[in-house]
Amino acid sequence: MNSLMAFLLLSLIFPIPGLAAEKALPKKEPKTAVFAGGCFWCMQPPFDALASKGVLSTAVGYSGGHTDNPTYEQTSSGGTGHYEVIEITYDPEKISFKTLLEVFWRNIDPFDEKGQFCDKGQQYASAVFYSNEDEKKEIDNSIKALEAQGLKTAKIATKILPVKKFFRGEEYHQSYYQKNPIRYKAYRYSCGRDSRLKEVWGSIPAPK
Repeated sequence: MNSLMAFLLLSLIFPIPGLAAEKALPKKEPKTAVFAGGCFWCMQPPFDALASKGVLSTAVGYSGGHTDNPTYEQTSSGGTGHYEVIEITYDPEKISFKTLLEVFWRNIDPFDEKGQFCDKGQQYASAVFYSNEDEKKEIDNSIKALEAQGLKTAKIATKILPVKKFFRGEEYHQSYYQKNPIRYKAYRYSCGRDSRLKEVWGSIPAPK
């Protein structure tokens, strides 16, 4: 028996400690991020576009309020305390919470205290939900970075809130932009979303 075969045989009987430990390292579990940016129809496309970069799935729904199992009608009336939100499930080994934040900011008007674009009311306000102190620090750092780039036209009104239970929205709201593309585009245009986004973000370099 030559030395190579002897080594391979011994490694099967007596595994090399370092190699065994490396193989035993668990893969990081998927994480979730929850953002509120006005009409949740409009928040799904930019995050669905990151599917190849680590976003595993998205769902729209309601969070931040005090009512269990809220409906769209209840939430849109403003009586539940919930926000319209998007929940993003992502692979932290491929995409970071920081990157998701960068995408979030670029798709909202952070200065609107009354809602977002043509939709007004607390249920349409912008908010970022954090699940731990590291995420809260990341949110604070992202705001400072934006201000350093020139985002100083007014006080940022986006709420920074601890995460609460997410209630998945009705199925007809999921991927609405794909199910009803004409109506979605008409709504988005009439709401002035893109024109306002260009006004807010046009002079600030896009994240790389």
